[in-house]
Amino acid sequence: MSFISVNNVGKAYKQYPSKSSRLVEWISPTKKLRHKLKWILNDISFQVQPGEALGIIGINGAGKSTLLKLITGTAKPTTGEVHLEGRVAAMLELGMGFHPDFTGRQNAYMSGQLLGMSSQQITELMPEIEAFAEIGDYIDEPVRVYSSGMQVRLAFSIATAIRPDILIVDEALSVGDAYFQHKSFARIREFREKGTTLLLVSHDKSAIQSICDRAILLNKGRIEKEGNPEEIMDFYNAMLAEKSGSAVTIRQEKTESGQIQTISGNGDAKVAAISLINSSGKVSENIGVGDRVTLKIEVDIHRPIKELVMGFQVKDRLGQVVFGTNSYHMKELVNDLEPGQKVTFNYRFPMNLGEGNFSIATALHDRDTHINNNYEWRDLALVFNVINLDKLSFMGVSWLQTELECSYER
Repeated sequence: MSFISVNNVGKAYKQYPSKSSRLVEWISPTKKLRHKLKWILNDISFQVQPGEALGIIGINGAGKSTLLKLITGTAKPTTGEVHLEGRVAAMLELGMGFHPDFTGRQNAYMSGQLLGMSSQQITELMPEIEAFAEIGDYIDEPVRVYSSGMQVRLAFSIATAIRPDILIVDEALSVGDAYFQHKSFARIREFREKGTTLLLVSHDKSAIQSICDRAILLNKGRIEKEGNPEEIMDFYNAMLAEKSGSAVTIRQEKTESGQIQTISGNGDAKVAAISLINSSGKVSENIGVGDRVTLKIEVDIHRPIKELVMGFQVKDRLGQVVFGTNSYHMKELVNDLEPGQKVTFNYRFPMNLGEGNFSIATALHDRDTHINNNYEWRDLALVFNVINLDKLSFMGVSWLQTELECSYER
């Protein structure tokens, strides 16, 4: 049985006005406090059940790394308590405490013992550790000559050599190359299927949404929101636009289907209507694989706008983006708009997607992204289904028209 329980946890550090103030506080007979407390985390509570995967996201400085240090026991909470049940493997920092003058093999033995393995176990597991890390002869070279990616490869291989009851992964994996990230997440998914409890801190939207059951958004040391990964990542995306300094509002509404829709922006322009038109010229929520469609988006202008960019994203049922573009990248800019004007955008493309449920998010902004000036970002602006009406059977999220030529000798 493995689980993580965090109850009313807070973390504060002492701040002194000068170095001498610290010494005076220690030796003063009056015990007068000369420091102030700087709270990094406040009133954090959540549980991760056996076999569950929880994602933690937040902007830099939100308190994510501090929270993981409290959970793994490398730091003590100022208030509250943390309880873990089960064998824990954690990757919090690049290198996981490697000694730069020792070889990778020597560091593997030291790190493995810190994780609770015996020397004999590490010796038995070493061939597998070497094979997974794929650093070749560097395993017997000092770690100081390793690249950051090589350190991540070895650290992850050691931490996951034996399936842990609880696996905690910070942003360290983002340093590795794309191949090793894919390989690492495949192992994480395998562990999840076998019952490992997972705590993942990442800015990788795809990783959070594809692996995690729930997500927590940290903001200024507190839990801002908790819910399903797509809902939380949409809210986080809107928060990034809010940080740009424009008067952005964020709200979440429940759709008729029960999904949570995130809408953000300053309201200078808004989507008035959106529809998907099939090749027969009819508005439809059911589109055939490969059918050529028109995505029609009508926009109302509410305040003077110097430059308007209209973008859209097609997302799968997990909220992962399968395609996206905007009028800026397509070299179709609309300029100098006045209140009361209406602008219609017609995007035409073949629906080369696999069968399934998809949604469309819309974005109104200037320049290339909504981070600059967010007029309106609307997730779940449209939901539609792709069905296979006339194509041969295939698998996957996309349809690639394929020809086959086969020859053989008798």
